[in-house]
Amino acid sequence: MSNITTKQFQILTDINLVWDFFVEIYDKDRGGGVAAPFFEYAIQSSWMDTSYQYLNRFWFDGDRIVAFVFNEAPVTDIYFKVRPGYEYLADEMIDYAIHNMPNFDNKQQFILFNGQEFLMEAAAKRGFRNVFDYEDREFDFKNELNFEIPDGFHFVEPAKTDPVKLAKCFWYGFNHGEKGPFENWEIQDNSFEWTPEKSFKGVIGSILAPSPHSTHQYDIIIADENEEYACFSGMWWVPENKLAYMEPLCTIPKYRKIGLASAALSKHYHTMKALGATHMTGGGDPFYEKIGYGKGIHWNYWKRGN
Repeated sequence: MSNITTKQFQILTDINLVWDFFVEIYDKDRGGGVAAPFFEYAIQSSWMDTSYQYLNRFWFDGDRIVAFVFNEAPVTDIYFKVRPGYEYLADEMIDYAIHNMPNFDNKQQFILFNGQEFLMEAAAKRGFRNVFDYEDREFDFKNELNFEIPDGFHFVEPAKTDPVKLAKCFWYGFNHGEKGPFENWEIQDNSFEWTPEKSFKGVIGSILAPSPHSTHQYDIIIADENEEYACFSGMWWVPENKLAYMEPLCTIPKYRKIGLASAALSKHYHTMKALGATHMTGGGDPFYEKIGYGKGIHWNYWKRGN
């Protein structure tokens, strides 16, 4: 008979518990939610409000994790992971999320995926409905991805990454240039000082103080002839799942639509396939389907009716 207990997430001690659980129950074909890097990438990102992480909850059967409820960004976005065979916990998990997870201004929504129909059923019984959905594309390594890097650009060795140049690439690549120019950087005694309002906080920390399972040695950086970083594509290698988890990807505005992102993903493909990867994540933008990505993980956003 099951011996189900619960435990609240502790950010300083439980990050490996989450990673191992997500890796263990990952099933590319069945689905069932996000892959392991999704949670760890969010936790170490500057845009993530970690002050509500104590509300995340584990369910244990003995000493084995069988379920996890957690939030991401915004904190009113709630996610679920359930080990196969423990679908009967759906009602309890949904009720916990409704009554305990953040719901500021009635903005709480459940992010559910293919393979989590039992959670959708439990949510529907409580007045939730699917209000939006989209397909997050994946690339199957049975196919080939062979886009060449455009003339005038070159790859930068990850070990030689310049963190200031990378931060600038992120600032403009994720359209923060609309808030103002990337400026006021000073280098003093190998330390970095910057104006927080005009920089992409967190880039330096993620590179110089990486999270436990990050694999920055597989990141792709493309620079122009003047050594300005033009495109970045991050890579989390999860060998247990044969998964090449690409996150994040950006190109600075003046170099978009000339093939840099396609070249970066092609280099990922050749590198990660040689390591044993069978598939690589992408996103919901039509760009991915255009270059050969296929069906992946289907996101469903559920909200309570008015």
